[in-house]
Amino acid sequence: MSPAGKSILGRVKNKFEQILEKEYLHDIEVAVRVVPLTPEEAIGKPLRRDFPIIFGKERVIEADVLGTRGQAFTDSPEEYEGTLGDLLSLGLSTNQERAVFIASLNATLSHLGLVEATVHCKDEEPERCAVAIAETVAARCGEVSVGLIGLNPAIAERLVDRFGAGQVLITDLCADNIGKEKFGVEVWDGASRTADLIDNSDVVVFTGTTLVNATFDRIWELIQARGKRYFVYGITAAGACHLAGIDRICPGGGE
Repeated sequence: MSPAGKSILGRVKNKFEQILEKEYLHDIEVAVRVVPLTPEEAIGKPLRRDFPIIFGKERVIEADVLGTRGQAFTDSPEEYEGTLGDLLSLGLSTNQERAVFIASLNATLSHLGLVEATVHCKDEEPERCAVAIAETVAARCGEVSVGLIGLNPAIAERLVDRFGAGQVLITDLCADNIGKEKFGVEVWDGASRTADLIDNSDVVVFTGTTLVNATFDRIWELIQARGKRYFVYGITAAGACHLAGIDRICPGGGE
């Protein structure tokens, strides 16, 4: 939460409204179509088959604003159609509402040239992206311990390859992953052990999907309170990180 008690998305929503007014988009009838994508539409055909989107735990929804696309990951995909002004009436109290708002925000800010990488990379690009993220962490932070919040298997594997299993911690919210060993690292329960991960990591790498599932604010508070270095990764966080002044890394995204 901010000092005023407002969530990151609440602050982002206020800034988004200002942008719509400045660009004369608030009252214009702009269709915002949000459609859940199939796994193949979202990430193509990567060789590895352990991405959550492939076995049905997540979906990507895509918004189209004036011909520009923006995407967001969610476990609660929902179609939506309205205007940009209509988005401001969303309460952002459910995963569905947050995903619709975020995908549409990403599409709008991409259309205005304010953000890049709002569309997920495909085929073998996610593997190259994971290598780039691990190498970026090493280049900027050195030989550190890394906490990964949200099990992205490609990123997890490359972090372990680069830093060693003993230097990587992982939390996740999916019951199928909790307590399992992935690449030599036990996956902790994100609902109860995120603070432990942050306390015991030099650097925290966490997914922008936390904006959709309403865990971002708590993670951000802990990172700031502990003075930890961090990397927010992925397409979902594009617009929100830009408007909130939060660093994001997304080496392979498009649009």
